[in-house]
Amino acid sequence: MHQTSQQYDTVIHTCRELFLKKAQDYGTAWRILRLPSLTDQVFIKAQRIRSLQQNEVRKVDEGEQSEFIGIINYSIMALIQLKKGVAEQPDLTAEEAIALYDEEAAVTKKLMEDKNHDYGEAWRDIRVSSLTDLILQKLLRIKQIEDNQGETLVSEGIDANYQDIVNYAVFAMIHLSEKE
Repeated sequence: MHQTSQQYDTVIHTCRELFLKKAQDYGTAWRILRLPSLTDQVFIKAQRIRSLQQNEVRKVDEGEQSEFIGIINYSIMALIQLKKGVAEQPDLTAEEAIALYDEEAAVTKKLMEDKNHDYGEAWRDIRVSSLTDLILQKLLRIKQIEDNQGETLVSEGIDANYQDIVNYAVFAMIHLSEKE
């Protein structure tokens, strides 16, 4: 479990660095995105990963890792939007955005540690392609919850699904780094 924690931190650090650089380049323009727009952005990235896994020919020279980083960062943005709501104009500095990013990443890591304890690191035996499918399944669930105006009868909410997506994407990144 200690190795998983360190590997998790390494992946999040990589994602965080890109998030911070983009916040410095673009500001926090993403704050205007409504939740379904973020969901669709993550969905596009997950679909591309699935396509890369199924197709032998690649026409764009970006691999799965950059798409998983995008999934993690957009999912954390969605978690921030869930808490703060959508802004009409960018309303956060890069420093404020990274502080919120760190909060969501910490909560999501804690969830991973709790589940990892209970499941005994079962994710280590899951293929990257299966993690991709699980991310897509979670996204379809989120879309349905969004279509239901956030109402669920017995299911976990949008936030829990996004946290699972972050964790699945981190696991995929760990698997990909171990193959290198």
